[in-house]
Amino acid sequence: MTGPLMAYAADQLKERFTVHELWKAEDKAAALAELKDRVRGVAGGGAHIKIDGALFDALPKLEVVSNFGVGYDNVDAAEAGRRGLIVTNTPDVLTDEVADLAIGLLLATVRQLPQVDRYLREGKWLAGAYPLTTSLRKRKIGIVGLGRIGKAVAHRLEAFGVEIAYHGRSRQADVAYRYYPSLVEMAQDVDTLVSVAPGGDSTYRIINAEVLEALGPNGIVVNVGRGTVIDEPALIKALQDKTILSAGLDVFEDEPRVPAELIALDHVVLLPHVGSASVHTREQMGQLLVDNLKSWFDGKGPLTPVVETPWKKA
Repeated sequence: MTGPLMAYAADQLKERFTVHELWKAEDKAAALAELKDRVRGVAGGGAHIKIDGALFDALPKLEVVSNFGVGYDNVDAAEAGRRGLIVTNTPDVLTDEVADLAIGLLLATVRQLPQVDRYLREGKWLAGAYPLTTSLRKRKIGIVGLGRIGKAVAHRLEAFGVEIAYHGRSRQADVAYRYYPSLVEMAQDVDTLVSVAPGGDSTYRIINAEVLEALGPNGIVVNVGRGTVIDEPALIKALQDKTILSAGLDVFEDEPRVPAELIALDHVVLLPHVGSASVHTREQMGQLLVDNLKSWFDGKGPLTPVVETPWKKA
């Protein structure tokens, strides 16, 4: 195990396997040297230890990496694929939870719910009503990354009667929403961006100053994907200069370190990466991590391999 997992998953792993908690080792290099001929699987949790070529070199008997989370930018999956290793993640089980949170964060940002709560608690209602806010009514929503979670967000947004568009690597034949191959062009035509895009080189800071400028002074950005998708300095400047109206963020570029400039802004909503953070969903994610390892070592292959390490049963 490269990082701590909730007891629900960790206890099951310890019942079935000999588990080495690498993140606890004071001298990790020495621990890896001692384990190099024994470790065949990795349970990856969090960003405590990078799961990359260096770790693969240290564990020559490694066969499979089971990652906790649908995102796996902490794992060099491409390198794993080149070496014939299997990497799995935990899709689907967190889709609804993250989509629910995205809608909640969008509403909280649009209607300034945290700010309104503080207004009441500070006794300011006694002096007068809270100023009117913007509304979700008549907003045009552009979804960045229409994968499983993006589709679930779009499905929920349909109930609000808003216009929906999306940007991604390619047009999807099974959806009726308008597709934009250019993120800037979509930003020009919508006033709200909801990013559910994964991390990685292909999405690094794609929501940049040009996109924010195109979004305009009524624009709102919500991010429940990966913090690296947004150019944070550009976002901070756009919020300070009122180039856009507001932002609701559950993810950041260098977690858990959030820029002081963002925290100082009262017209944004900031959450500590809690998109899937319910007991129910984290237990389901942990169970899928465990089930992937059990299935692999039972000779049945992985349950949810990532695209970089596809699996075909012999």
